[in-house]
Amino acid sequence: MFPKTRLRRTRSTPELRALVRETEVFPGDLVYPMFVDETISIPRPIPSMPGIFSYPLRRFVAEAERAESLGVPAVMIFGVPKKKDPLGRQAYAREGIVQRSLRKLDERTNLILIADLCLCEYTSHGHCGVVIDGRVHNDKTLDLYGRTAVSQAEAGADVIAPSGMMDGMVSAIRAALDDAGFEQTPIMSYSAKFASSFYGPFRDAASSAPAFGDRRSHQMDGCNLREAIREIELDIAEGADIVMVKPALPYLDVIREARRSFTVPLAAYCVSGEYAMLKAAASSGYLDYDAVLKETLLSIRRAGADIIVTYSALDFAEKKHKEERG
Repeated sequence: MFPKTRLRRTRSTPELRALVRETEVFPGDLVYPMFVDETISIPRPIPSMPGIFSYPLRRFVAEAERAESLGVPAVMIFGVPKKKDPLGRQAYAREGIVQRSLRKLDERTNLILIADLCLCEYTSHGHCGVVIDGRVHNDKTLDLYGRTAVSQAEAGADVIAPSGMMDGMVSAIRAALDDAGFEQTPIMSYSAKFASSFYGPFRDAASSAPAFGDRRSHQMDGCNLREAIREIELDIAEGADIVMVKPALPYLDVIREARRSFTVPLAAYCVSGEYAMLKAAASSGYLDYDAVLKETLLSIRRAGADIIVTYSALDFAEKKHKEERG
C-alpha cells in the first residue's frame, strides 16, 4: 500500500523500464505479405496501401531479399495470374505465378516461404471455390485446395496457409500433402477469418473482389466469439500446426481467448485496412507512424499472438535497425 508501494519506481529510467518490460516485438516475430503479379512488367503501387507494391517476378525476388536482409524471417505470397477461369486453374498449375515465385525464392533466399492458399485471385468470379448455382460448393472446392497445396509444396513452399474458410479444408489439405510425400510440411490455417470491411485495399491489390454477392456464407460473422473458438478447435483436430485470427485489431478479444484456450502457435493478420488507416493518419500529421505502429504490434502480441502477419513488417524492421545502430 502507498506510500511503501510505488509502482513508478520501476518506470523512472529507460533502463529500468526495459528491465521489467513484459512484452516486446522483434522483426523475427513478423511475416511480410507480398503480391507477385503476372500481368505487369514493373512494380505497381497500390494506391490504398502507400508503400506497398505488386511486383513482377524479377522485382518480387529482390523485394523478398530486402525483407530477409532486415531480419524478417518469412514472407506470405499472394499471386495475380494473367488468366482466370471458373475453377481457378492457375492456383494449382505447375507454372502458375506463385509456383514460379516459390522456386525462385527457394533458390535465392533462406526465407520461410508461406503460400497463401485460396482460389479467389484465380477464379473469374472472384469467389474462394467452385461456384454452383450462385453458391460456393464446399466439398467440390476441397479437392482443388488439396491440388493447390501439393503444387505449392512441390514448388518449395515451407508452409501452406489455407484462407478459404471451407469446412474440412485442413483435413483435406493434410491428406493431400501426406499422400504426396509432404507429411513434414506444416499448415498455418486461417482458422478464424472474419467477413470484414478491413479487406478492401487487399482486394484492389489482388484483383480478387467477388463478381457477385459476398463471402459471408463462409467467412465468419464478426459478432461470434464462441464460434471462432469452435473453428480453431476443429482446425487443430484436423491437423493445423499454426492457427490464425484475421483481422487482428478488431478481434483482439478473439486472439486473447484463443491464447487462453489452445497451446498451438497462434498467428494474427494485421490486414490491409489496418495498415491503410495508420498510413492515412500519419500522412495527415495526426499520428507518429513509427510510434503508433509499435504500439499496435505490441497490442497484438500482448493479446497472445506469437506471429504477426503485417504489411508494416519492413517499416518496423528498418526502424529497429536504426535504433540498434544508435
